Amino acid sequence: MNALIQAFTQGLMPHLMIVPILLPLLTACLLLLLGDRRYRRKAALSTLAALTNLVVAWLLLRWVRHGGSPGAYGVYLPSNWEVPFGIVLVLDRLSALMLLVSAVVSLAALLFSVARWHKAGAHFHVLLQIQIMGLNGAFLTGDLFNLFVFFEVMLAASYGLLLHGSGPSRVKSGLHYLAINLAASSLFLVGASMIYGVTGTLNMADLAAKIPQVAASDRPLLHAACAILAVAFLTKAAMWPLNFWLVPAYSGAGAPSAAVFALLTKVGIYVLLRLSTLLFSPAAGVSAGFGNSWLLWGGMATLAFGALGMLASQRPTRLAGFAVIVSSGTLMAMVGLARPDVTAGALYYMPASTFAVACFFLLAELMDRSRTPEPEAQRAPEDEEDHLPFAMAEQELLDEDTNLDEDEEALIGRPIPASTALLGLGFITCTLLVAGLPPLSGFVGKFAMLSALLGGPRHVVSPAAWCLLTLVIASGLLALVALTRAGIRFFWTPVDRAAPMLRMAEALPILLLISICVGFTVRGEAVMNYARATAASLYDPSHYIRSVLSARPKPTPTNADRLRQTSAAQKVTP
Repeated sequence: MNALIQAFTQGLMPHLMIVPILLPLLTACLLLLLGDRRYRRKAALSTLAALTNLVVAWLLLRWVRHGGSPGAYGVYLPSNWEVPFGIVLVLDRLSALMLLVSAVVSLAALLFSVARWHKAGAHFHVLLQIQIMGLNGAFLTGDLFNLFVFFEVMLAASYGLLLHGSGPSRVKSGLHYLAINLAASSLFLVGASMIYGVTGTLNMADLAAKIPQVAASDRPLLHAACAILAVAFLTKAAMWPLNFWLVPAYSGAGAPSAAVFALLTKVGIYVLLRLSTLLFSPAAGVSAGFGNSWLLWGGMATLAFGALGMLASQRPTRLAGFAVIVSSGTLMAMVGLARPDVTAGALYYMPASTFAVACFFLLAELMDRSRTPEPEAQRAPEDEEDHLPFAMAEQELLDEDTNLDEDEEALIGRPIPASTALLGLGFITCTLLVAGLPPLSGFVGKFAMLSALLGGPRHVVSPAAWCLLTLVIASGLLALVALTRAGIRFFWTPVDRAAPMLRMAEALPILLLISICVGFTVRGEAVMNYARATAASLYDPSHYIRSVLSARPKPTPTNADRLRQTSAAQKVTP
């Protein structure tokens, strides 16, 4: 029976690779058929699709986790054409991790939007599903052309999500966001076309096999093409000075949209990590390590800029926007070091920081709402005669050591509203995660990266590593100062306002993201082992290349002759 179940699973799992792309696409089509209204049905259908996407992502991660080192790759040929001519989807440990992170954040944003945001404009659920499709496709695709396609699908949906809810601030920041991303897309096309002109292929595995064979006269053109292509991804990854658009756009977007946007910078980080380890590995010859120094120093500049931006910010949404830049800068610099042990710590830190920033964006709207004072007409009148004897009786029972507030009323025994307690707990947790303080996963991730920096080859720490270590610690201190100041301003400053009214749909996603971050801490050893195995597979891309190039389409009546000719040509070729 176990053998039958295992055989069924092995036969089914490869076909699940297409589900993260087809499921949100079909869901978006069904949502369009429901019209502009019917919010409950649309929310129910979208939530069901998001939950299914999460389950599929979890199954795919378990599949690659238990597949062994060389077998931990899934290759799917949707067009049933030979590699590298047809479309190819590739699943490995890194892409499976990113699929799961994307599924969790998108589900949390969807649940939060059900409270009110999905009614603020037309087609919110449709845009969100298309956004999920673009994200999943970018993580799964195995060639640069389809990466561009999913990149554009993702950006097109983000334009609508950014403008969801209207308002002049969203329109202004949306125009900047649109212009800079269109420019990045143009650079993407230019770089990809130049790479194709030099190598004759856009398949990532085939590129990795052909780059060492590029002629010396064509290699400068190849490096220029890769640099142009990298600018497009560095723009999305929020590298300084290409990140001027990020904070206004993310802080102006609605809370659920901004939470999903926290994933977009990770797409840039994912592609940079994928291409740098695959195309410019030690097997690439003279091109080995191309661009790593730019990632290292650019990441450190981005980290410093984001930390100073947090210190200069007052609004929670802007603090969250600069926290995205800090996270991206840290990851870029760690990737630029090109060391498996450092990358393993970065892979642990990446999902934890993404969940923390997404949670922060959701909290930011609730915090801003809590600052709105309750109208005088809605306040319950107080009877001064009834209140005065109680105050006098209370003062008679106070001793000289009792803590009093500004109105000389006792601070002991005052109930804290549940909504205020939830906001405070969530804010404290996000502060610990973003600043990297113990005992949560933000500290574990930073400690793993910093300990790897200090434990370099032969225990010799380079000046760049010392500079990065100092910046990571200093950024955590500045984030702590900025967030503590914001917490005092929003929770401790006496303001004449009632406790905010929260819905369960708003509290549930915040608790979900916080619980996952706590789970990362509790299961830190298992997550770190997965991160180490992922980093080891990235820096040894031979299995990836062999798995993709050895994939064969299924024989059908329409391709039987072509497959025979291809097989015969391969036998003749030495």
